[in-house]
Amino acid sequence: VQLQASGGGLVQPGGSLRLSCEASGSTLEHRAIGWFRQAPGKEREWVSCISSDSTYTADSVKGRFTISRDVAKSTVYLQMNDLKPEDTAVFYCAADRWLGNGCLSGPDFSFWGQGTQVTVSS
Repeated sequence: VQLQASGGGLVQPGGSLRLSCEASGSTLEHRAIGWFRQAPGKEREWVSCISSDSTYTADSVKGRFTISRDVAKSTVYLQMNDLKPEDTAVFYCAADRWLGNGCLSGPDFSFWGQGTQVTVSS
């Protein structure tokens, strides 16, 4: 599975961005997909996950970030609203190595996209 993340950029506080994670080489259907982020000097942080029948979002972004999937386009999205300076990070998407796992089943995120920079600043 090859993943291509895109959609990052510079946005003012309170603004919105939609990140995309497009997959090739294999279907995203029935495969858990996660979004992660890493801010400068900090460890990578899990942000959100989507599987065949459920979605999960970290408390730090709940209510502001929404994950969704378009199976036909082999793309997973992360809609980010009301962005804050502390959301500044490189965002990565990752795909479970195995089909059929849920987000809470300990997916093996073996496939990673290249990352897209999100900068929230006035």
